[in-house]
Amino acid sequence: MLEASLNDYIYPNRNIPSFSNYSTLGLIQNPNARFYDAGTISFSWSNMDPYLRGSIVAYPFDWFEAAYHYTDINNALYSLSPDFSGNQTYKDKGFDFKFRLLKESQIFPQVAFGIRDFAGTGVFAAEYIAASKKINNLDFTLGLGWGSLSNNQVSNPFNLISDHFEFRKSELTNTQGGEPNFKRFFTGQPGIFGGVEIIFPSKDGIRAKIEYDGTDYLLEGFPNGQESFKFAFEPVRQSQSKWNFGLVYPVNKSMQLKASFVKGNTLSFGFSLSGFFGPKDPIIIKNDRMPDVKNITEVKYLTANNDLFLYRAALIELRDRGFYLRNANKDDAKLTVTYAQSNHTSYPRVIGRVATVLDQISPEYIDEFEIINMNAGMPMHSATVNRKDFIRYKKDNLYSVAKRSIELNEVNKLNKDKFSYNPAGSFPNTFWRIAPNIRSQIGGPDGFFFGDLSLSYQSETKFTPNIALNAQANIGITDNFDNLKLDSDSVLPHVRTDIVQYLKQSKKYNIQSLHLNIFNKPFKDIYTKFSIGLLESMFGGFGGEILYRPFGGNFGLGAELWAVKQREYDMLLKFRDYDTVTGHINWHYKEPKSQIIFTVRGGRFLAKDSGLNFDFARRFPSGVTIGAFFSRTDISKAEFGEGSFDKGFYFNIPVEAFFSNYRRGYTGFGLRPLTRDGAAFLIHSHHLWGVTEQAQDVNISRDWDDLYD
Repeated sequence: MLEASLNDYIYPNRNIPSFSNYSTLGLIQNPNARFYDAGTISFSWSNMDPYLRGSIVAYPFDWFEAAYHYTDINNALYSLSPDFSGNQTYKDKGFDFKFRLLKESQIFPQVAFGIRDFAGTGVFAAEYIAASKKINNLDFTLGLGWGSLSNNQVSNPFNLISDHFEFRKSELTNTQGGEPNFKRFFTGQPGIFGGVEIIFPSKDGIRAKIEYDGTDYLLEGFPNGQESFKFAFEPVRQSQSKWNFGLVYPVNKSMQLKASFVKGNTLSFGFSLSGFFGPKDPIIIKNDRMPDVKNITEVKYLTANNDLFLYRAALIELRDRGFYLRNANKDDAKLTVTYAQSNHTSYPRVIGRVATVLDQISPEYIDEFEIINMNAGMPMHSATVNRKDFIRYKKDNLYSVAKRSIELNEVNKLNKDKFSYNPAGSFPNTFWRIAPNIRSQIGGPDGFFFGDLSLSYQSETKFTPNIALNAQANIGITDNFDNLKLDSDSVLPHVRTDIVQYLKQSKKYNIQSLHLNIFNKPFKDIYTKFSIGLLESMFGGFGGEILYRPFGGNFGLGAELWAVKQREYDMLLKFRDYDTVTGHINWHYKEPKSQIIFTVRGGRFLAKDSGLNFDFARRFPSGVTIGAFFSRTDISKAEFGEGSFDKGFYFNIPVEAFFSNYRRGYTGFGLRPLTRDGAAFLIHSHHLWGVTEQAQDVNISRDWDDLYD
């Protein structure tokens, strides 16, 4: 064990798996049983004629790989009409999944099974079972594949279970695509594939790959030109050898370059970029220690003799460290403060930092601090800190002991009359910034990429702690939207599919959003939000949310209702004729140990269809969230259009991951294979589930190791 750890330190790239030409972890063309650590997000790109393939690959768990592929198939046009296709070749989108069945041990290999093109067109559909075993610097893989991986055929072992597996049925007919064909999985005759990766740790972890290819090139893509598919215009070069050879060069832990010789006649190359976002501080280690209060002795002398000095010292010293005091009170040996802050997502870190400031300014007779957290003008939680215990365990960072003497409780409504110090807030006040903004349209017949770059003004004006006006306006700098011409073919109300019109007619300047939010906490565990204005880029109106979220629970139950009208394409102040009422019942559940969040939303969507949306996400210690969703409504697959039903994935990365200091805010990426009108939500800001994160014990207790940070 010690030797393995030492080698990992000397040769840091030796145990990092590499990507295949299919843009998931694997050999050269074929998969293996390897996985990245949970919380990893990768982008992989490869060029192997006639395919250009880009993939986003995520690992919500170290036993689960999920990938979204976007493939440019260069031997076919986008459509049968050359005038419509222009210079665009055929584009294919699909999802892949891989699951670990058996973890590698000293004796047994790692075993996984996977499905390619799970809910796509099926042109790359395959299933496989793979086993990988590492012996010193050799990583061997042997697998059995179905579908397009069924070369080198053998009998199907699943025939022993049922005759259903003996023959592979043709693709589904009368479909809009995007549907999994469960009846075809693992059916027909499978084929054998295998190979070895030779790792050279002393050469920066360079890997040589030798593979016995299991790909049947007559089954994937459009191998025979128009005989395979009416849009195709030339056949695919067929294999002259089943042996493939490749080389992978890891530039560093996150980036790999690869090249290979495939089919005995084709050169391929590509690269991958990976972010390992599972642990805390995954990219940049934090260097954001809180400074001590200056002249502590003199400050304590003043605060010991005058309560007003104590309150003002708390106000000034907390403000200078990013914590904004709202109220304060001293009752015998207990000092109570309420505060708001916008820099930290770890609430124990905030408790520890506020307690540290209060300890440094408070007279010695104060034994206890009650620290009440506020957000959007609503009380979230209180932490009662025993001062002596907090200081006793700080030097040795014994947070696990110190937390026992910190009492967490829910706070209902605050009565300002019970506080001796209620400083007047400087309302209204405005927080604003100017930043670049990018909008894009990818993969249409008019061109692969259309986008615009604009200068964006974003602001929040607070009139009171719980009432704020949010605004975003953009001024265009440059764009290439003029050649966009594809109109919506949707039979539903065009609540989303008129995106081309919105992009083109709002490119010079637009108001992205302009709305008022009002938050309240009328009863214990009950939170409300009312909003009115231009709620998002395509809809304006009014409505609100209500959420029941018990402090001691790990769930939330809420509802939202909105009366909205569709905005004009120029995204200014006028509206179109379409209006609707949309609303949902929302149920959230968070599993505390794994930090998996399940959300179910049921109700009426923007296009007046009704149904359910299911969302599954996992949060990691770094704050990164990886999630996926799908919806089913009462419209038919034909009415929904291409894709058959709404689905997609997303990930959110905290901005502070890229900086050495703490800050709130997220950047992320979300993707639907297609923009359709079915199952469309209103996009409104400051969802109550997010606003009330610090109002639930499980979200505080997960980060006790930050108490003395």
